[in-house]
Amino acid sequence: MDVLSEVLKAVKLDGAVFFNGEFSAPWCMREPDSCTMASYLSAHSSHVIIFHLLTEGRGHARIEHDGRPIPLVAGDIVMFPHGDAHLMGNGPPVTPVDGSKQLQLALADRRVLSQCGGGGELTKLICGYLTCDPQLSRVFLAGLPSIVKINIRDNGSGRWLEDTLRYSVDHAEASGPGGAAVVAKLSEVLFVETLRRYIAQLPRTQTGWLAGVRDQEVGKSLALLHRQPARPWTIAALAGEVGVSRSVLAERFRHYLSDTPIGYLTRWRLQLAARLFASTSKSVAEVAGEVGYESEPSFNRAFKREFGLPPARFRSQARSPRPGAASQQASRTRRRTPA
Repeated sequence: MDVLSEVLKAVKLDGAVFFNGEFSAPWCMREPDSCTMASYLSAHSSHVIIFHLLTEGRGHARIEHDGRPIPLVAGDIVMFPHGDAHLMGNGPPVTPVDGSKQLQLALADRRVLSQCGGGGELTKLICGYLTCDPQLSRVFLAGLPSIVKINIRDNGSGRWLEDTLRYSVDHAEASGPGGAAVVAKLSEVLFVETLRRYIAQLPRTQTGWLAGVRDQEVGKSLALLHRQPARPWTIAALAGEVGVSRSVLAERFRHYLSDTPIGYLTRWRLQLAARLFASTSKSVAEVAGEVGYESEPSFNRAFKREFGLPPARFRSQARSPRPGAASQQASRTRRRTPA
């Protein structure tokens, strides 16, 4: 059972925006943090996963306040899952180019190619941005470092993915109806493939959610809980489905997640409820029942403990657009509406 797929069904990654970058050494580009980038991409989502695929040449990347550069070669994907402000470049230090301005140009459809630099060695990048729910995505993002680097040219499937993405981005404007959707789906595939490779490379001694996904008992348990979160689970019922004793399952969960299965399920249910309050007009009672609570008062208490607000106030705040984002979203909608 594929727990990562079950979680991503709920998280609902939103299609990426891409642009090509051609930079000649020396060059440096600064990407601002996730909240800043989100203001250009979505009126409601406050988290952006930023990633870059190096298709030619070489370079380096580093978190802005870290100072430790990570070398990059062709075929490397460098991902910033927590949306940290970062710098990318090649060659001696130069004044950084503002990456947010390149994104605004891409959104305005004025160009999808960004070029700058000093005329030396050429580096080519595909830059992408995925928006997602910050609460639900925290489940798997929390286990990732600030920078994830994976090379996708080590097998045929990775090379096919890179070639397909490069072609789709290069021909996005000429691809006709559905072209943007193809690129968006490819970005999700690229993100999932990066996660899959990262999980496969984790040390056997690693703990945390991503390592738990790889464990046979914990991974199957997580998949069951995410597939049927409203089911009235007990530790005994879950252990029976997995095929181990209650004590073994509890011990495995503690080892990887420092939690009990039911404690984990409770928090996930409340995260799902928060998503429903932000995206639907369902009543508190309807939401409570949908995520597995039979008692509305007990749901209200649990929700307030988790989020610090009662459901009604949480819904009101969640539906308030962030400053600057609504006008951006409206502008994008007008551009995409047929005359």
